[in-house]
Amino acid sequence: MGRAFEYRRAAKEKRWDKMSKVFPKLSKAITLAAKEGGSDPEMNFKLRAAIQNAKAENMPKDNIESAIKRASDKELKDFKEVTFEGKGPHGVLVIVETASDNVIRTTANVKSYFNKSDGNLVTPGSLDFMFNRKAVFNIKKSDVNFEEIELEMIDYGLEDLEVNDEEIIIYGDYLSYGNINKGLAKLEIKPSKSLLKRIPTNPIEFSEENLIDIEKMLDKLDDDDDVQQVFTNIS
Repeated sequence: MGRAFEYRRAAKEKRWDKMSKVFPKLSKAITLAAKEGGSDPEMNFKLRAAIQNAKAENMPKDNIESAIKRASDKELKDFKEVTFEGKGPHGVLVIVETASDNVIRTTANVKSYFNKSDGNLVTPGSLDFMFNRKAVFNIKKSDVNFEEIELEMIDYGLEDLEVNDEEIIIYGDYLSYGNINKGLAKLEIKPSKSLLKRIPTNPIEFSEENLIDIEKMLDKLDDDDDVQQVFTNIS
């Protein structure tokens, strides 16, 4: 009985720890999307995707609505996306996407994570050619007809499909993000998650020892509330 209680308590603490890190990032993504494109998810595909992603992580409805309302806050006039590029431990390439209302603070924090890990930031745009930007949509396999998606979505920008036991994953150029969203809506398909990702053109394998150093820096980035997504060229 005691062991079962401890297990449930540990599981609950793990869930709360995850929410304490994920929810602030999801809230910022929603606020930023609403600030850029308006508060109506039917007219703002980026906001719709941010809400979908929040629901996939079981974010409460009240939190989502509060994040949308924050977009009209005059104090958030400087709230914007900022992207950093750098080289981390053992030469790993890293792109960090942030959502910040204080660029000076965010820059200082991100720079310190690289410097303390024997890495450094590089000029913005330096690593663009090392990554392909893709729109990525995750769809529950049980909700759709694979052949229908493959046939219908090509006209909306689908480039590739990946299938596993639970999901179908759609890949398209990042500029096709809105069109793919439209195509899925036409088919009455709601993705469980959709993101703009940076996929390395030449992924590199690192030794286990090197990965330990790299992951220490990546953990620091992930723990920062301003950091939205982190991409590397790790194979």
